[in-house]
Amino acid sequence: MRQVGDDVVGVLDADAESQEAVRNADGGALVWRNESGDVVAFNIAHASGAEGWMGPLAVHPEWQGIGLGKVVVRAGADWLAARRTTVIGLETMPRTMDNIGFYSALGFVPARLTITLTLDAARTDAPVALLSRLPAATRDDLITACHSITTARIPGYDYSREIRLTNDLGLGDTVLLERGGRVCGFGIFHSIPLVEGRPREELRVLKLVVEREEDLDELVRLLSIAARRTGTKRLAIRAQGEYTGAYRRLVRLGARVRWTDLRMADAAHPEPVATAGVVFSNWEI
Repeated sequence: MRQVGDDVVGVLDADAESQEAVRNADGGALVWRNESGDVVAFNIAHASGAEGWMGPLAVHPEWQGIGLGKVVVRAGADWLAARRTTVIGLETMPRTMDNIGFYSALGFVPARLTITLTLDAARTDAPVALLSRLPAATRDDLITACHSITTARIPGYDYSREIRLTNDLGLGDTVLLERGGRVCGFGIFHSIPLVEGRPREELRVLKLVVEREEDLDELVRLLSIAARRTGTKRLAIRAQGEYTGAYRRLVRLGARVRWTDLRMADAAHPEPVATAGVVFSNWEI
């Protein structure tokens, strides 16, 4: 039996990031239960305007091998298709051949790598425009500006909900990059620990958008200062591999490669690349 609801948070350990994942899904938290009412599978589908992706998703080991996994993935894809997303994707580990084969059989094709890179937090402080610290009366206009530069890079993409939920749930903040009195880039980050009770170690960038590739250096500098201010040791950026110029800039800034994930997308709903600027989108929680 499938249902939609917040009870998937319990499966994910009810921390703030799990709550954000479910709330950001806006109805895309899909749950399957057995006859006793226990959760045996779930899939969290997300739609950020035209960008749709799934994750996390899982099937209990005792329920694997009977076709439930295919049902779970197809249900998430159907939910995204019903919202007319032009992209339907997910991420898996590059060396998990079984997973890649499983998703391929469902119509997904391997695309780019997402490379997680980390940089040390700034050693010195400096001014940073954080959305939460700016006058409340200006925030809606600033979020609209963030949306405008995002959808100008990739039509239909919209990270407004992520910005608002990050602020409302106290998970992190949004760094604004301004030039000539207008927003020309932003980075949404979470700074709370992934596991409750653990120290803050990383400032994790969820979404990063800049109008021009050369703006990336300054935005990363501001994010590293934000990391210092939040008491985290480093910042983590998940860079999609097709933005080769942006990747090289991060390496030149001293970023270290920590992890890789393989992005896969439904063959009929591929993921585009911005023709100008940079759009990094984290497909994890």
